[in-house]
Amino acid sequence: MLVAERQQKIVGLVNERKSIRVTELSQIFSVTEETIRRDLEKLEGEKKLSRSHGGAISISPTDSLEIPYTEREIMNVKEKKEIALEAVKHVNEGDKIILDASTTAWYMAKAMRDKPITVLTNSIKVAMELSQKKQITVISTGGTLLSKSLSYVGPLAESSLDTYHVNKAFISCKGLHMENGISESNEEQSRLKKMMIDRADLIYIMLDHTKFGVQAFSRINNLNVIDHIITDSKVDDQTVQQLTDRSIPLIKV
Repeated sequence: MLVAERQQKIVGLVNERKSIRVTELSQIFSVTEETIRRDLEKLEGEKKLSRSHGGAISISPTDSLEIPYTEREIMNVKEKKEIALEAVKHVNEGDKIILDASTTAWYMAKAMRDKPITVLTNSIKVAMELSQKKQITVISTGGTLLSKSLSYVGPLAESSLDTYHVNKAFISCKGLHMENGISESNEEQSRLKKMMIDRADLIYIMLDHTKFGVQAFSRINNLNVIDHIITDSKVDDQTVQQLTDRSIPLIKV
């Protein structure tokens, strides 16, 4: 991994979690703690975060924590692609599904075989990717465009979602906390994803191991609405046990 890419991912993690320790960053990126400290010093100089004793804290205001799509595209790419490939296996001919505006949903769209299904999405990139597949019917919610995420939100998007009912919703989130549920970086995305959950029979939550234990700014819903979680193999045993205790099916890839 290039130094610039690692530092970009560090900023993303700090903004998502509000704070993170040097020891954890060292484990995530498989580099020494001294290397992480140098990264944090550089990033603090660029005013992208603030160093604290033993770690770093976010300096982003809570209403702008959404990470630009171009940055999210290069974060945990391997894990997201593996999760997306597994998620695609759960889409059958004739299904009507929701895909959100996450990069994992975009990887799903890229991997999706051309077959007769209907996809409802608030993502420009997902809609464009699926438009090349003739048997797939694509419905865009429309709405107010968020340039950072290339997604539609707001009253029009919410009104559009309220018109439909689907078999399955495939949704990512910024954090999954055992006590506080699933959450997003801003209220508009959170409200829309709650509606996606309300409009679907089965809920698949797609997230990599770095999202567990995270409480983001705006709560989406409780864990009891989740039917399946798809994650990568790096999820820790304690998290697996906690989900098992809550009878939430976990698929590791």
